Amino acid sequence: MLDFFVLFGKGGIVLWCFQSTKEAVLTSVNALIRSVILQERGGDGRFEHEQLMLQFKLDNEFDLVFVVGYQKVLKLNYVDKFLDDIHLEVRDRYKNELLDKRGLLQGLDLSVEYESILHAAEVWSFELAKQPKTMKSFDESKKSKKTVASMIETKGGGYPEPESKKGKKAKAPAVAPTPVTQENNGDDGDSADENGEGDGEEEENVDPFSGLSLPIGKQVSKGPGGRRVVKVKSPKTGKDKGSGKKPRTWDQGGTTRDLAELDRSRPGDAQSQEFIPTDRSIIGKMSGHIKALEVRVDDSSSKKGKEGGNVVTNLFKGLVGGKALSDGDVAPALEKLKDHLISKNVAADVSLKICDSVSKKLEGKVLGTFQTVNSTVKSALEESLLTLLRPKKQVDVLRDALEAKRQQRPFVITFCGVNGVGKSTNLAKICYWLIENDFRVLVAACDTFRAGAVEQLRTHARHLNALHPPKGGIPMVQLYEKGYGKDAAGVAAEAISFAKDARLDVVLVDTAGRMQDNEPLMRALSKLIRVNDPDLVLFVGEALVGNEAVDQLVKFNRALADFSDQNNPRLIDGIVLTKFDTIDDKVGAAVSMAYITGQPIVFVGTGQTYTDLRTLDSQAVVASLMN
Repeated sequence: MLDFFVLFGKGGIVLWCFQSTKEAVLTSVNALIRSVILQERGGDGRFEHEQLMLQFKLDNEFDLVFVVGYQKVLKLNYVDKFLDDIHLEVRDRYKNELLDKRGLLQGLDLSVEYESILHAAEVWSFELAKQPKTMKSFDESKKSKKTVASMIETKGGGYPEPESKKGKKAKAPAVAPTPVTQENNGDDGDSADENGEGDGEEEENVDPFSGLSLPIGKQVSKGPGGRRVVKVKSPKTGKDKGSGKKPRTWDQGGTTRDLAELDRSRPGDAQSQEFIPTDRSIIGKMSGHIKALEVRVDDSSSKKGKEGGNVVTNLFKGLVGGKALSDGDVAPALEKLKDHLISKNVAADVSLKICDSVSKKLEGKVLGTFQTVNSTVKSALEESLLTLLRPKKQVDVLRDALEAKRQQRPFVITFCGVNGVGKSTNLAKICYWLIENDFRVLVAACDTFRAGAVEQLRTHARHLNALHPPKGGIPMVQLYEKGYGKDAAGVAAEAISFAKDARLDVVLVDTAGRMQDNEPLMRALSKLIRVNDPDLVLFVGEALVGNEAVDQLVKFNRALADFSDQNNPRLIDGIVLTKFDTIDDKVGAAVSMAYITGQPIVFVGTGQTYTDLRTLDSQAVVASLMN
């Protein structure tokens, strides 16, 4: 039932292998190493590659990796037991060789043990399937073990016991509310006197004959002989009324008398020629590569304890050094670490996978005599987060644009994302950075849906050309537009062809904002990317979102793959993270997006001006997350 089983060290040396086909082992295991083990994404111990499902187990003490591969259409519930059993068998049988680093298990043969352990696991699975399934009670579930008290850290660094173990404190008996009675004497003074003055208490205006509520200003009482007397209060005069709510007056709001002075549309008027002068102080500040982002870490938010250290390291102070760490040792602290990451705006699913990956990495790790648990755990967390934020491939726009220019073709960048995240604004920032580095840019207005999208790009092009005057009679920034209601893929194709004929260097394609669940618009985006095949596809996302970022990226990538008829469809190549200046130290969206796509965060928007563009500094983001 198993296609292969491989035991190898983390140094890359295969110690023992059972295989049905050699090619499946090479391609699948190499993909597992590149995409999971090296990228710290092994939380659940599973990895899908083509038609195969790979399950693996790590031995952190001896740096061993056990990998099992089988067809993913099969549902084998004995693989976990098989991996645990053969892991224990190898540790028990070859413990001395494993401790001797020089021996490195020379002449290892697991043929007999492999067959016997696999057969025992299959028999266990068969016997388990014959047993009747019973529903797990609530006391046996994980939810019953997690209480509010278990999530509170005590003064000594430990965690208090659940209330079920300590015994609940007896609550003080609640004081019964005193019943309220209403006394009705039936006299003439129960509502108001002749002067309309009451006894100081607010009473309900009720008709004593019918029991119905009366409108404001009208009162009914019983007169002599039981007659009905209706009293109508006279409305208050202007002197009796209060001042009331005054209309708000804006400081620079103006009045209708100022319209003539503010009207700049009169032809031939000198005032109509006035304009805001261009801020030329920003010219020359974006030459070369973009500066790295500096994340501000607030010392007051680090919550230093009495013994020093930040929140993350304080979670592990109850652990004892000098022994092998187990999953139970770090589970309570990792639970609080997950909540800490969520508070930093990391998506819930991503934070759970990060904690599972750290748990797998620390399980079985033996600490030295002079090695503290705090430093070990902190270094493991920082290394995992840095690995996540460190891109698998480096995107250098200037280098790639120069290479495309050498090939006498334009370098094409397509921007996509949901509505209102700042695609056009950050496109203008990137355009300014490119013209600062002497690239001639063509902006393709492919947002043919949103009203004002073309006019917005036209305004940016005019301002950018004012900052950098034309060279040789050719503007540094040109706009290719075809109006509204046109096919975006066709407009992009015409723009790229125009840029190639005009010998322009870079084409920036602005697309319409679309929600990730809008199938017609996602089909149109997939068509635009499939037809034009841009050099770089950038997803523009907000740094404000948490779980929503995961949903957006997953569905954008899925739509680009599903609606493409190519064998290797183009997916998102990089991320532009906007509005980073509004989140303080809640930088978790960067971790969520990098974890989901595995692609780099190419640009970070930090403001509203053309120079507010940065690159992501992984060290700064991790430092903010760890505090």
